[in-house]
Formats: sequence, structure tokens, C-alpha cells
Amino acid sequence: MFYKNYDMDMSSGPLFGKIILFSLPIIAINILQLLFNAADMAVVGLFTGRQALAAVGATGQLISLIVNLFMGFSVGTSVVVAQEYGADKHADVSRSVHTSIAISIISGFIVMIAGLIFCKPLLELISTPHDIFDLSLLYTKIYFLGIPAGMIYNFGAAILRAVGDSRRPMNYLIISGAVNVVLNLLFVIVFQMGVAGVAWATVISQFIAALLVVICLYRSHGSIQFIPKQMKIDRQKLLTIVRIGLPAGLQSTLFSISNMVVQSAINSFGSVMVAASSAAGNVEGFVGTTMNAYYNAAITFTGQNMGAKKYDRIDTIAKICTVLIFATWIIVGGLTMLFGRQLLRLYTSDLEVIELGMLRIKVMMIAYFTCGTMNVFPGLTRAMGYSVLPMLCTLVGACILRIIWLATVFSMYPSVVTLFACYPVTWAIAGIGQVLCFFYARHKIRKDSTSAVQADCTVSI
Repeated sequence: MFYKNYDMDMSSGPLFGKIILFSLPIIAINILQLLFNAADMAVVGLFTGRQALAAVGATGQLISLIVNLFMGFSVGTSVVVAQEYGADKHADVSRSVHTSIAISIISGFIVMIAGLIFCKPLLELISTPHDIFDLSLLYTKIYFLGIPAGMIYNFGAAILRAVGDSRRPMNYLIISGAVNVVLNLLFVIVFQMGVAGVAWATVISQFIAALLVVICLYRSHGSIQFIPKQMKIDRQKLLTIVRIGLPAGLQSTLFSISNMVVQSAINSFGSVMVAASSAAGNVEGFVGTTMNAYYNAAITFTGQNMGAKKYDRIDTIAKICTVLIFATWIIVGGLTMLFGRQLLRLYTSDLEVIELGMLRIKVMMIAYFTCGTMNVFPGLTRAMGYSVLPMLCTLVGACILRIIWLATVFSMYPSVVTLFACYPVTWAIAGIGQVLCFFYARHKIRKDSTSAVQADCTVSI
């Protein structure tokens, strides 16, 4: 039996309140992650200078490119465990848990080694400005040393969320994040370690978060309990996790590739623009990561109801998530526009950086709800077992069109506005595609369910 205070039955009762209760800790987690990342950038930006700020900001897309492929497997873990939990298949849940932890450890070391090998040529590939290149390389190399811990935390958190527990991952992130902030101040201000100090603070905090989530699973009861002796890769579970998680990881990787192309264009405007875009991206993240909580809710709630074969509830989940996307855009997006300059001042006192950052925020916020739609609906579709469709939709609707936009519109009108306009335009197109993918998957599920019922009736007769 799971702890009653933490697990959640998502296959019965009203959905709206449960989705809110499940999403709030994830929103808190995402905001905390942003705040801790903001602390990294603010400390180096305010105490070291805008070059250091640009150096840290310029590495984000590169890190995502290498990490996201394997991080997508945690999505597979979430879907598989949620479906098995909804179907009361506790032995299967246990095998999935131990397989997932094994995957996280192996993939973490693979990503770490790949990052250390390829970070320099990739920074060169995206035309990282020369005045920040060495600092960016230093930050990236140190950061990748903490990737194994980051993988373990994310897979462990995915397991807990799959059974309805979104609070304990939040608690562990609060603890590790607080350590991160304290170490940032200590390493940068007291020990004058600059960019390296921020990177080491991040690595240490990642290991703390990983340790806490492993201890949590070890001390849990029932099928989510992690027993080190039982850790091994179950071939069947691995294939199922990879079938769902690999397309999710590829989708994130494709996003990262297109964003690296955009980052290369941003880099062409110089280190001041890189600093402005990095700071603005963190501010915008408060809207995006709030919407990302609904993606996690969509996966878990849909997965449990798929396992319980309560397919009609999936429509309600989709409607609630859509309402929450628009509410977040209006409220949080509106506040971001209103207080954008004040938020940017948390990262830098450079007026030129602040004005350029505000320009990016205005372009991005104009239709940010399309970003939420594009990100949340794939969660619904994947949880129904259709993971390739959302990936293909993202490939065409966002990644390829984004590169085409840069090669045509931006090439003809090379300005900051036309550069950042590629985001809302491609979000809208990909968002429409993701909604259509959801309706297709929902139709197939219902059709297959009806056929199965008719077949049972025929056998009974």
C-alpha cells in the first residue's frame, strides 16, 4: 500500500480539483527550478558582469540538446507506471520502478561522457561569441558532471508523480535549491570562483536532490519501493518505456536542435543580445513552466484512466488542461508583461540588456497560449499510447518550420523582432497539429475499445 497522504486515485471522482492539487506542487517545483537558475544567472550577472551572465545563458540549448533524448525516457516511466497503477498491476509497477532507476543511472553516465566530449565543438557550432567562449566551456564541463544525479532525480520524481505524489519531489527540490543558492553566494562572492562557482553549486545541489528521492523510494511501501538488490533492467519494461519515452526524448532533442539554430542567430547579434535573451528567457519561463505542470498532469491523469479503462474521462482532462493553459497565459503572462523590466533587473543592472530583454518578452508573450497547447496536448496523446505522432508533429510544425523561417523571413529581414517571431508562429502551427493528433488518438482508443467489447459479447453468445 502507498502512503495515503501522498498517492492519488485519478480514475474516480471529480477531476478539476484533483488536477489543480496535483499541478500546484509541480508548478512550485518548476518555479523553484527557475528561481534557482535565476539565482545562478543573477549572482554571476550582478557580481561578475554581463559577460559571465551571457556565458551561463549561452549554454542552455546545448545542454538541452544532449540531455533531452535520455530525459524523455522519464516520460515513458511516468506513462507506464501510471497505467499499471491505474490497472492495479502492482507487480508490474515494481518491475517498472527498478528498471527505471537502472535506466537513469546508465543514461546519466552516457550523457555525462557525451557532454564532456562534444561540448566544445557544439559551442563552436552555434557561434558562441569569442569573448564568452572559454567561460561557457568551463561552465558546461562542470555542469555535465552532475548529469547522472539529475537523471536519477527526474526518473525518481516521475515514479512518484505517476502514483499521484507531486509534493515530495517539490520538497526535495526546495532543499537542494536552497543549498544551491547558499553555495552560489559562497563560491562566487566569498571565494571569487565566478562561473565555475555557479556550476559547482548546481552539481552539488543535483546530487542532494537525487539522494533524497532515492531515500524516499527506498523507504516507501508497496510496489514503488526501491530495493537495491532488485535493481535490474526488465527487457519487457525497457521496451515499453523506450517505445513511449524515445519519441518524447527525440521531440525534445528536435526542439533543442531548432533552438540551437535560433541561439546561433542570437549569438550573431553579440554578447549583449545573448545576455538579454538569456535573462528574458528565464523570465518567460515562469509562464512556460507553469503550463508544463499541466503536461505532467495530462500524462499522469490520462495514464491512470487508460489503465482503469475509463476513456470518457480523458475528454474532461483535456478540457480542464486547456482552460488552465488560457488562464495561465492571461494571468501569469499579463503579469510578466507588466513587471518585465523589474524582473529583468534581478539579473542585471545593464539598461541595454534590460531593454533588449523586454523586446523579446513582448514578442514571445503575444501568443504564449499556443506554446502551452503545443506542449500539453502531446502529454494526453502519449498517455494513450501514441508517442510517435506528437514527435512527428513537432518535427514538422515547430522544428523544420522554425529553420525555414530563419532561412527565409529572418534572412530577408534580419532584426531581433523577426528572429523571435519564429517562436509564436511555429507554436501556433505545431499546437494545431498536436490537437489534431489528440483527436485522432482518442478516436482510435474508442474504436478499439468498442471492437473489444463487441468481440467479448460475440464470444459470450
